[in-house]
Amino acid sequence: MIKFLLAWAQISLISFNTWQIANQKILGSIIVGFFISIIWSFNVQDISRSDLKDKIIYSIGATIGVATGIYGSKFVYTL
Repeated sequence: MIKFLLAWAQISLISFNTWQIANQKILGSIIVGFFISIIWSFNVQDISRSDLKDKIIYSIGATIGVATGIYGSKFVYTL
């Protein structure tokens, strides 16, 4: 479950940040970029030593993270 959540968090932030960069939300993209890097540093170390099952769980979390990031960015910036 932790691998799923870490993948979800990282990819949600990457999707969110991609939208911010495309729409020139500079300060937000700088702040989110920091959090992406922190989460990535934990993920890369952990997932590289995992088995296939954990890699699939991680990938499912990442997949759902894409949708979360896209919808989250639209929600935040339309308030």
